[in-house]
Amino acid sequence: MLGTRLPLIQGPFGGGMSSTRLAAAVSEAGGLGSFGAHHLSASHIEDTVRELRGLTSRPFAINLWVPLEGERELRPTPEEFQANVARLKPWYDELGLPAPTYPSAFSQDYDAQIDAVLALKPPVFSFIFGIPSARILEACRASGILTVGTATNVDEGLALERAGVDLIVASGSEAGGHRASFLRPADESPATTALVPQLVDRVRTPVIASGGIADGRSVATALALGAEGVQVGTAFLACEESNASDVYRKALRQESARATVLTRVFSGRYARGIKNRFLREMTPHEHDVPPYPVQNWFTQPLRQAAARQGREDLLSLWAGQNAPLIRHSRAPELVDFLEKDTTRVLARLAGL
Repeated sequence: MLGTRLPLIQGPFGGGMSSTRLAAAVSEAGGLGSFGAHHLSASHIEDTVRELRGLTSRPFAINLWVPLEGERELRPTPEEFQANVARLKPWYDELGLPAPTYPSAFSQDYDAQIDAVLALKPPVFSFIFGIPSARILEACRASGILTVGTATNVDEGLALERAGVDLIVASGSEAGGHRASFLRPADESPATTALVPQLVDRVRTPVIASGGIADGRSVATALALGAEGVQVGTAFLACEESNASDVYRKALRQESARATVLTRVFSGRYARGIKNRFLREMTPHEHDVPPYPVQNWFTQPLRQAAARQGREDLLSLWAGQNAPLIRHSRAPELVDFLEKDTTRVLARLAGL
């Protein structure tokens, strides 16, 4: 369906961590490269797709976040805005940043983003946090754009199938980054090994396993559970082709990566990441921070400045639970390893 040599998708990264270089490298190596574009304007999405087409002739995916109900209408009162400014002021001061002022918008225009995707006709359109409207999905079908939705529980998978998506990514609780839940709370997501077989038994749509997949053992497990392919995120994020900072990539290889937690202090939505100083000191205020996209807007300049200044303690260090298995620093080498290691594991199991 995807037109790739391997049943392998590179997980899309939000917050500017995706790069055209990484997506193209994965596609050229035989997988499906992905670019997380939810933070981009429509014009920047156009630039990105054109750049990708200049880097690879192979299929690739553009990923967007579907707004949750009421999300686009969120507007904090002046008092709420100033309360959040005061809460984050110590970190703004520490990084030498001015206090933020009330913006005209807290996120990109989703409708404009969708219009750009439909006009550009990328080979694959993937999405998280919900299901695009029937009009959008029908427009994708009419244009030959394959659609890939993400489910964190069986109910979401069933909803995606009813909507007619082409592929379903089953994202288990081990996965790094944002939990793409939209029908149930994020903390109710089952593990990949529990979610995949349950979903495979309930849907006819091909299922792609995601979460905790970093070597041949985890790929073989996913296939044994009924998945027709895998999506790998954290291991690709650690590659030099990603847009992660050097300090971020280094953190993914440290002992601290063995302990990850779900938190909403960075973006206002739950995401899995490595504990650091900002996470620890903000956790007592977790229930006070505004929801996405407001909190994400507030912390974006902090995260960007922390990356520029090499401040691991103030970055959002999204990582899956199998980050300790990361061994490769270049995307083509990682794709080659996953293919060969999976073949080795399957051959060993076939010989038992």
